[in-house]
Amino acid sequence: MNSSSAKTHRVAVVGGGASGLSAAFHLAEAKRSGAPVEEYLFEASPRLGGAMRTEIVEGCLVEAGADSFLTEKREALDFCRKLGIGNHVIGSEDHQRKTWIVLDGDLVPMPDGLEFIVPAQILPLAFSPLFSWPDKFQVLSEPFQMHSPLEEDESVAAFVERHFGRRLVEVLVDPMLNGIYGADTRQLSVRAVLPRLVQMEQQWGSLLLGMVDARRRRMAVASNSRSRQSIFSALQGGFRELVETVKGKFASERVFLNQPVQAVEPLGSGYRLRFEGRNPMEFDSVVLALPAWQSGGLIRDFDQTLAGNLGEIPYASSLIVALVYNKEDLAELPPGFGVLVPRREGRRLRALTFVGQKFSHRVPDDKILLRCFLGGASDEEILALSDAEVVELVRRELGMILGPRVSQAEPAGYRVFRWERAMAQYSVGHLDRVEAIQSRLKAHSGLFLAGNAYGGFGIPDCLRSGREAAEDCLQ
Repeated sequence: MNSSSAKTHRVAVVGGGASGLSAAFHLAEAKRSGAPVEEYLFEASPRLGGAMRTEIVEGCLVEAGADSFLTEKREALDFCRKLGIGNHVIGSEDHQRKTWIVLDGDLVPMPDGLEFIVPAQILPLAFSPLFSWPDKFQVLSEPFQMHSPLEEDESVAAFVERHFGRRLVEVLVDPMLNGIYGADTRQLSVRAVLPRLVQMEQQWGSLLLGMVDARRRRMAVASNSRSRQSIFSALQGGFRELVETVKGKFASERVFLNQPVQAVEPLGSGYRLRFEGRNPMEFDSVVLALPAWQSGGLIRDFDQTLAGNLGEIPYASSLIVALVYNKEDLAELPPGFGVLVPRREGRRLRALTFVGQKFSHRVPDDKILLRCFLGGASDEEILALSDAEVVELVRRELGMILGPRVSQAEPAGYRVFRWERAMAQYSVGHLDRVEAIQSRLKAHSGLFLAGNAYGGFGIPDCLRSGREAAEDCLQ
């Protein structure tokens, strides 16, 4: 954008989640730097932040959505620094990092040395009770097999099974990725979700050899570094701290809460936004920071093809259940960060985090906070249950996993967070769908998309998506 232009470029950001906040923030920063731009933010709900929502329950800090972000994805840390809260970022308690897998009703530790779901160390896998000796032989013989890269996309399950066999998929890969994406690995696109592994296959033919080499090089770099970073990072005050800080950067008269957009219409060189209960507003550019299916609904009247492409991206729903207990009412928890539950176990609980052992500052010494994940693509029906039914189900299954004392103890407090059609599913062919969307979008100058449906799922990815949309507006 030419900063000497006399005309102010009006930009509407629709959606106040992580992507929308990032887009609006970077537009506001550009304005403060002298760019002739004015940002407006529209959010349908009464609050900003989307899935970034933090509550205090019985003195415990509870995240309603993601509880942290990967430290190595620098976008979130850089964003916090831009906000002036970089010194509030804390790391996970990696000295006690350990994950358990439920196997035939028992807790079995996940073997050490897993890198992007691939074993990068031989001995931990060789001695793991998760696998039989034939399973271990199949994994360890992977470098001696011929693995020709496929020309087309395939599912994560098919990709991993080609290299390591079905057992690794069932007891490790599926529960790990289900806990992140809420997805069925038989449908999840390996090119969209695990591009690094696809590149390794192309370069090495063997994922095991490729990952061992990557680990060796990374350890060499780490040995020359003064400090070792935690794997996960979060904010001391929770993600609400990020949301409130961003909110303070906007002019209040340009932030509209409880204001759903009903339609986006082309208007000469810009766009008109229509609402219920207020007059239409006109803008030079629009950033749709919404789930893809919602964005498609807003533009359907003027581009049914693009709306159809957006609607082809599937979504899943999920539930987060946070249970707070008085420590005296529970037996001691297993050490580590939490538990993953393979679908083969027949449970509805998919993952469990021991919050106080992952981030000790979030839980008082006399409390225990268990954070449970349910739902996903394979269990949409869970949303039909009431909160009381969900809590009863979770307590029952926790008792089966952690012992009967857990199911018998009464929680001191709880919260149930429902995320309906909020998790974009990167199913096989996802990159082709995104390419078709981006190609079609070029026909609409000044219209941009941001969110977790296109190029990354976590908070850093959403923040990056919003920043890039803002940068596109400023071109």
